[in-house]
Amino acid sequence: MPCTYYSIDIEATGPVPGLFSMVSLGAVVVAPGEDENLLIGESFYAELKPVFAGSQPEANAIHGLDLERLKHDGLDPALAMRRLAEFVDRTCLRGTSPVFVGHVAVFDWMYVAWYFAWCGLENPFGYKGIDTKSLAMGALGLPWTDTSRETLVERLGLRPQAQDSLHRADADALHQAEILVALLERSRLSPGA
Repeated sequence: MPCTYYSIDIEATGPVPGLFSMVSLGAVVVAPGEDENLLIGESFYAELKPVFAGSQPEANAIHGLDLERLKHDGLDPALAMRRLAEFVDRTCLRGTSPVFVGHVAVFDWMYVAWYFAWCGLENPFGYKGIDTKSLAMGALGLPWTDTSRETLVERLGLRPQAQDSLHRADADALHQAEILVALLERSRLSPGA
């Protein structure tokens, strides 16, 4: 079955859900166009209320979100997850399956799956996921240690992400979508692929 890919990035207050909070979530659609080439489409972004007590200063320094502001202005997690599920339902191409994509997907998928379950909602991605670091190992023949986004941008001839948008979940998801398209295109053109 063909896929509609969802490049997803999250920011959190620490390393694991349930002890720490997801505070932002970005998603970008990547789907085949009429000519079968992959196109980057619509995006989704939400900032969530922190709901768990755990908070690591080093994690919060990475995303830079004001947790006090989010306590007042962030979305209730159940509403944010419902909106993400509605976004996936609305944008998933007919006859395709939605597939989660992340850079270090084990981290982002863990939070998204956990939040869907915690909120009592069905995870539209199920247990399907693609990790762009692993995909790069195969498509480019790189060792795991050489699969940083910076290295992939250089190897794939992509433009670097603007420094002022780093660790903003929607901007990271968009940049990861560009990497995904380039990697899948490289894989498709490789001999034996």
